[in-house]
Amino acid sequence: MDSTSSASTCLFSSPLEDQRLNQDCFIESSFLQNQTNVPKEFLWPKVDLVNAHQELLEPLVDLEGFFRGDELAIQQVARVIRAACLSHGFFQVINHGVDSHLIKAAYEHLNRFFQLPVSQKVRARKMTTTGLKSLSYSGAHADRFSSNLPWKETLTFVFEENPKEASIEDLFNACLGHDFKQMGVIYQKYCEGMKGLALVVMEILAISLGVDRLHYKKFFQDGRSIMRCNYYPRCPEPGLTFGTGPHCDSTSVTILHQDDVGGLEIFANNKWQIVRPRHDALVINIGETFTALSNGKYKSCLHRAVVNRQRARRSLAFFLCPREDKVVRPPEDLVQGEVTRAYPDFTWSDFHLFTQKYYRADAHTLHNFTKWLLSSKPVDNN
Repeated sequence: MDSTSSASTCLFSSPLEDQRLNQDCFIESSFLQNQTNVPKEFLWPKVDLVNAHQELLEPLVDLEGFFRGDELAIQQVARVIRAACLSHGFFQVINHGVDSHLIKAAYEHLNRFFQLPVSQKVRARKMTTTGLKSLSYSGAHADRFSSNLPWKETLTFVFEENPKEASIEDLFNACLGHDFKQMGVIYQKYCEGMKGLALVVMEILAISLGVDRLHYKKFFQDGRSIMRCNYYPRCPEPGLTFGTGPHCDSTSVTILHQDDVGGLEIFANNKWQIVRPRHDALVINIGETFTALSNGKYKSCLHRAVVNRQRARRSLAFFLCPREDKVVRPPEDLVQGEVTRAYPDFTWSDFHLFTQKYYRADAHTLHNFTKWLLSSKPVDNN
């Protein structure tokens, strides 16, 4: 262990064999980048390590017409999105209204944080300040798992419009110090931009499903979303591990910007396909919660992130979530007549708890959550 680490934290600076992973342990990029081989805890099953050789060729969704109020353009966009969501749950948007300078600034602050010494990064490790929400720093999720570890570090925090407690700016200032106040300002603005875009996407999704245009937008208006900064260090044997393993997001929609290194792959047409980075585009993934909200019509996107031997990779992910106590159920228009309900009612808090405490997200998260929910909840016979 590194003698500079805090007493409650163990930092691996030697191969992981014979090291015990527990909730007080983490692994960070300086360790990963100094490896000549992938430690066994990071090795993934061969069945998951099938290479993607083909680029996904899908039409880009241009949102310029939506912002102009062009109804013909909006209907065309809705048709394109519907086709994508019925197939694989993935599309990219351009002319999305989020300032490119803001995205660039978000990356600059991401770089600054992940280049910090370990002793400073751990200050954001599940730190909670009185009256504030928490920052959560994780190295390879080694505090939660002991095998199939992802080759990455993350910084995660909650975004809420009109917060009752404090802003993201206050959070960064309190947890990381005054030097990081501007980082909080940038991420506050970034999350505001992402939330606005997410509600636009929700409006178009409603149109594409033929339900009340504002149904989903209203449902998510007061939600507490999640923001995550990802850093994937260089990897000596990228064919043996993942930056993020194959999974579907448990949240509703994910808005992702990936840097020019690339690495995002999605499962479409029964094979893994490469998503080429575009600096002007934002990736939209349908998540499991929206699959339930569409009564199973729209697929949650099975995706993964591969790592790179020569270059580190970075990405910015915004996860739209409903308010924790809201009941997730499809609108009446999707369950009329003899249409069967695909999933039982549940709250986002229950689903989130399931993925954090009981189940590691994969391609079958919603299905297994439904089984867990029905087996663990009392049956109402009235």
